[in-house]
Amino acid sequence: MPIINTSADVGYGSVIAITTGFSVFSEAMANIPGSPFISLFLATTALAGITGSSSGGLGIALETLSSTYLKLGLNPNAMHRVMSIASGGLDSLPHNGAVITILVASKLTHKDAYKHIFAVSVIAPLIASIPMLIAAVLFY
Repeated sequence: MPIINTSADVGYGSVIAITTGFSVFSEAMANIPGSPFISLFLATTALAGITGSSSGGLGIALETLSSTYLKLGLNPNAMHRVMSIASGGLDSLPHNGAVITILVASKLTHKDAYKHIFAVSVIAPLIASIPMLIAAVLFY
């Protein structure tokens, strides 16, 4: 079941990456004012949220956004760190394969347990990523 859920999420994300709307999304993300690291973070975490998968979102972001941000002169090592951390922000939305598997295995519903999952796997990682973003903007 976990393998099927994860595979479905990655496949879903791959389909999204080839749509016309995705190119509009990519362009909008690259044009966010301020540091490119912030727009890279937002784009990667949004892709992880859309796909419901950290690894799927990161894979799509690396494949489709890397060249754009490398052309902006970002350090590839810093980009990888920012993208890796960003992919763990919105990846645990209700349609995430791991969330569904955990709820099925524990015999709980989204209504009963998702608020706790959301606090631990969405809010906490997003807050924890703020110092990393500040460091990336200041030092790279």
